[in-house]
Amino acid sequence: MATGVYTAYKKDGTEYYRVSLTCQNKHISLGSFDDYKTAAAVYSEANAIVRDEKSSHFVNAAEKITSYSSCTSALAFEKFMILLNLRDNNIYIKTPVYLCDKYFLYFFSPEIVLTFDIEDLFYYSGHKIMSRGGYFFVNDFGMQTSILARFGIRSHSVKGKDYLFRNGDEHDFRYSNVAIVNRYNGVEQIEKNGRILYKTRIHINGNYTIGTYTSENEAAIAYNRAIDLLAEQLPDFKNYTRNYIEGLSHIEYASIYNTVKISRRFRRYIEQLGLTY
Repeated sequence: MATGVYTAYKKDGTEYYRVSLTCQNKHISLGSFDDYKTAAAVYSEANAIVRDEKSSHFVNAAEKITSYSSCTSALAFEKFMILLNLRDNNIYIKTPVYLCDKYFLYFFSPEIVLTFDIEDLFYYSGHKIMSRGGYFFVNDFGMQTSILARFGIRSHSVKGKDYLFRNGDEHDFRYSNVAIVNRYNGVEQIEKNGRILYKTRIHINGNYTIGTYTSENEAAIAYNRAIDLLAEQLPDFKNYTRNYIEGLSHIEYASIYNTVKISRRFRRYIEQLGLTY
C-alpha cells in the first residue's frame, strides 16, 4: 500500500481508498477513490507539489494557472491550488485561495479566477464559492448568499446599470473596483441635461414612476412613502422591502418623508384604488 493511501469500506462492504497528506504539521484530506491506482497517483502528485520549490513548470498562481492539466492528471484542481498556496505561502487554507501582496486570488476553476482584498480572506477561507447563471454565491447560515451582498448590492440589481466594475474585469471583487450606481430599491440614477438625477419607480402590474429627484436620499424615501400609501389599502405591499437610508436622523427623515412629491400619474392610480391622501 502506497504512503498516504488507506483502505476503507462503505456500508455495503465495498472497498475504497482514502488519500491524505501531512505537510507542515497539517493533515490534509485529498479525497476518496474507488480504485487504488488513482488514489496512489493523487498522493504522488500532491507530494510532488509540496516538495517542489517554486519552479517554472508550476505556473505562478498570480498569472492565472493555464497549465494545470500538465501538472497533474489525478489531483482535483481545488486540492492542487490549496497545496500550491501552502507550498508558496506557508499557510493552509481549505478553499482554493492563493495569497498575493494586499489581495488574494480565489481559483474557482482553471479558467475563472476571482480577485479579493486581503480583508476578505477570513470570510472566504471558510466559505466556498459556487456559481449559478453567471452569479457567484456562498452558503451562509444555510442560505445562498450572493457575494455581491457584501458590497450592499441587492439581489435583483443589474450589472452595468445598478453596479459596475471600474476596470472592466467582472471577476475583480476588490472594493476599489466595485462601484454601486443605484443603492436603493426602486431608485435609478439618470442624467438629464448634464445633471445627475434620481428616478423612483415601483412595480405594480407594470412600472409606475413615483417621481424624479435631485438627491438619492429623497428618491429612496419617496419609494418608502409610496409603499406606505399603497399598504394602507393593499396588505401585500406591507411585505415590500423599504429602503434604509444611512446618515439621516429621525427628524431629517421625517422632514423629507412629509414633503417629498409624488407624481400625478401615481396619485391617480392610488385614487383609482380608492385611496386618499
